[in-house]
Amino acid sequence: QVQLIESGGGLVQAGGSLRLSCAASGGTFSKNAMAWFRQAPGKEREAVATMNWIGDFQYYPDSVRGRFAISRDNAKNTMYLQMNDLKLEDTAVYYCAVSSAPTGSGSPSVYSYDTWGQGIQVTVSS
Repeated sequence: QVQLIESGGGLVQAGGSLRLSCAASGGTFSKNAMAWFRQAPGKEREAVATMNWIGDFQYYPDSVRGRFAISRDNAKNTMYLQMNDLKLEDTAVYYCAVSSAPTGSGSPSVYSYDTWGQGIQVTVSS
């Protein structure tokens, strides 16, 4: 079974950048839809970036579009979330997720993903 391990989180000042990584072990996700979600205290988990199985569709909500970018390196079995111009409201626990369904569309719904990382804290300070 595929396990996902996030890294790259931490504390950053507003306006700064971070790159999150999500490495897969025990399998590959080269032909799977994948996503990054986040959850702030008291809020629901929300998608901040998704990619369909073939990699030609990406979804970003308005809150991060133009600042965040999802990518994948199939050779390294790793996906990334580049976050630029970070804002205080980006503070949350970030999760990577993969869908085991074939030809996944890159849906922003949490229910479309069945393998999750453990989560990593991103804190943006003023």
